Amino acid sequence: MKAIVTGAAGFLGCNLTEALLSAGYTVYAVVRPGSPHNDRLKENDRLHIVYSSLKELNTLSEKVNEPCDVFFHLGWHGEHDDFGEQRENIDEAIYAIEAAKTLSCQRFIGVGSQAEYGIVPFGAAAAEDRALNPVNAYGACKAAASCLTKIRAKELGIEWIWARVFSIYGKYEPNETMLSYLFRSLAAKEICELSSCTQHWDYLYGRDAGKALIVLAEKGGDGEIYNVARGDHRPLRCYVNDIVRTFFPQGKVAYGKEPGAVSLYPNVEKLAGLGWHPAVSFTEGVREALQGAFGDVCDCEKAGADS
Repeated sequence: MKAIVTGAAGFLGCNLTEALLSAGYTVYAVVRPGSPHNDRLKENDRLHIVYSSLKELNTLSEKVNEPCDVFFHLGWHGEHDDFGEQRENIDEAIYAIEAAKTLSCQRFIGVGSQAEYGIVPFGAAAAEDRALNPVNAYGACKAAASCLTKIRAKELGIEWIWARVFSIYGKYEPNETMLSYLFRSLAAKEICELSSCTQHWDYLYGRDAGKALIVLAEKGGDGEIYNVARGDHRPLRCYVNDIVRTFFPQGKVAYGKEPGAVSLYPNVEKLAGLGWHPAVSFTEGVREALQGAFGDVCDCEKAGADS
């Protein structure tokens, strides 16, 4: 099987690319020229690096020299509230599905976001049939890209699947996330200042998310949308306490009075119905993430114990 992955050097893109290679796929990894993340990918006989901006996806067939089976579109750019740049992503998603047709792909897997749902009332589950109510340009443009690529896929005769990804963590995690900030603060023996962390959250390890996307490519229903999440949400403070207790027992966290974000209650019954289940526990995933960020995780645990 041959797969094309846009955004392949990104957080989820790298996890997906590694999962595809482990599953025996040949991968054409589409990356932005000059990206500092491109060195995450090492070309070999089954991993081919393709340098292309998202604006140039209509020329992708000139750079990929053989037909492929499935096209994963993860490429996306811009600040969440940047209306102009977010809107460009809609056209680029259309370029992606048209490139998939040119390259003879039978399936197109578009990657969306929980931001398409907007603010879900406290305790209400976000199932795939829930009405969308995005509150920023990012969520609105993801929703628009979903609708338009679905229509274009039908016109082109390509099978279409949309994955709404919730919160992932782990290998290649950006420095801007709450978990990255927590790791850095605790490793430096600094007081980590957070919100109240009372909102419910759902963390899925990056490798498991990559494997979920492969399941959608192999077993997902044409024209269907699937939530990609772990499915066992709990208060964010529980995750923080797990990290401190397990890896930094002497670490200090200062909780504020205000929650930092809305709660997430993803329903993952459709994805589970395809036979997918997460394999990595939160603690196991954090251990691997810490090893990647700080070296031997035992050093982190020892540093916390001795502080």
